[in-house]
Amino acid sequence: MNTTEFARALATRTDMTVAEATNVTKHFLDLLKEGVNKGERVAFLGFGTFSVAHRPARTGVNPQNPSQKVKIPARNVVKFTPGASLKDAAQGKKFTPLATAKKVEKKVVATAKKDVRKATATAKKAAKKASPKKAAAKGKKKGK
Repeated sequence: MNTTEFARALATRTDMTVAEATNVTKHFLDLLKEGVNKGERVAFLGFGTFSVAHRPARTGVNPQNPSQKVKIPARNVVKFTPGASLKDAAQGKKFTPLATAKKVEKKVVATAKKDVRKATATAKKAAKKASPKKAAAKGKKKGK
């Protein structure tokens, strides 16, 4: 997949035009390059981390003439460390697209909110039943 194909796929998955998706893709790559140029780590949780590593100068061997030694100058290189979900995708494990993941997340949050409401209601009922002082005080006031 090249940049153009990526932008088309992005446009298909979102409510963007191909031109907007191409623009977003170009800006994303520019921001990534800027971060690496500054020597920053650029990390995407689950996907991976881009960082800069320094390689010191060394002596190498000319592959066409193994007896000849070649000086290789020091330089900075981009290093990419893949994240867990990218490693899983490479192994052919099931991949959940972002749109599906958001739907699942909404269901989980909704279920959690229901559970919290039930627990709160149950706790309130239990608190009312467990407070005999209030019940006794109410009974004394009514008995006057």
